[in-house]
Amino acid sequence: MPSPRKSAFARLRTKSRLGLSVVALGMLLAGCAETQLAVHGVKRLGGGQTQPVQVGSYKIGNPYEIAGQWYYPAVDYEYSETGIASWYGPKFHGKRTANGEVFDQYEISAAHRTLPLPSIVRVTNLENGKSLKVRINDRGPFAHGRIIDMSRRAAQLLGFEKKGTAKVMVEVIESESRQIAAIAQGKAAPAVTVAEQNTVSAAPRDVVETVRLDDGPITDSGQPTTSRIKLTPPSSEPSISSSPLEGTVEEAAVVNVAPVANSSIYVQAGAFSVYDNALNLRNRLYDLAPSKIEPIEVKGTTFYRVRLGPLNTVPEADILLERVIATGQNGAKVVVECADGGAAKSGC
Repeated sequence: MPSPRKSAFARLRTKSRLGLSVVALGMLLAGCAETQLAVHGVKRLGGGQTQPVQVGSYKIGNPYEIAGQWYYPAVDYEYSETGIASWYGPKFHGKRTANGEVFDQYEISAAHRTLPLPSIVRVTNLENGKSLKVRINDRGPFAHGRIIDMSRRAAQLLGFEKKGTAKVMVEVIESESRQIAAIAQGKAAPAVTVAEQNTVSAAPRDVVETVRLDDGPITDSGQPTTSRIKLTPPSSEPSISSSPLEGTVEEAAVVNVAPVANSSIYVQAGAFSVYDNALNLRNRLYDLAPSKIEPIEVKGTTFYRVRLGPLNTVPEADILLERVIATGQNGAKVVVECADGGAAKSGC
């Protein structure tokens, strides 16, 4: 006999299939072609009540150590980093996040090791050009070689749920991070539209139908051609809600899709303000993999990065990273480098 939770989830799926409709749109943005995929869902609540978007308590936290690596949480509105993303879900579904929210793997959220909780970031999948605004509300990931841990739904929308990992760029969105931080601290926040709130909030939990502008030509009627996308959680893993659901609150997530260039994976062993120190480290790691010393300007100071690679796959990078860490370079990390040596606004 099915449990009440599974029965409620089945009813929710049936109602969602009947109640959701499809709208599509595409745009040509100045400078590059970019498709916007708007994904709409409905969160149903008992008694016609509306549920506010989770914000949780505001938290930065003290420095902490995990497996010999120290992390230093801090406010950083200039944060931008490339690396490897992973995702987490069933094991933590329904449990508390580091800032007190209830983790829901079917909503858009992510874990980061040092950014304030909550923060808003844009995560771009450098392999397919998809990008999405995500709320950071948890700490992690603590596996070497990962820079962000996405919720299951966020990974699904960015197109790497099945693969498990993706090359990504993570960038803080300052205005929205300040706003959500103010809300979490109980302070007055700048005015924001409902559309903006929805964009930052949560992803659909149930079957969602979406229509978008295809890459092909406009039809004879002058209307864009359409396609249907279904996003649905596995029936064996229902969402947290366990009772018949009534009333609706619309939530939306916008997935931007932009062209991408080639990118490569490297292990960055260290970065130094003195060139000779970088050279010494490169010489020590010479036998592990091809390497290079790369200068970069940061706030008026030149640093010399020691990078090993390029590597063809994430597993290869993971193996090399562990070997570099074993030499005593605990701060080594996996990075993604674009073909031109940097990252364009829309990704690599």
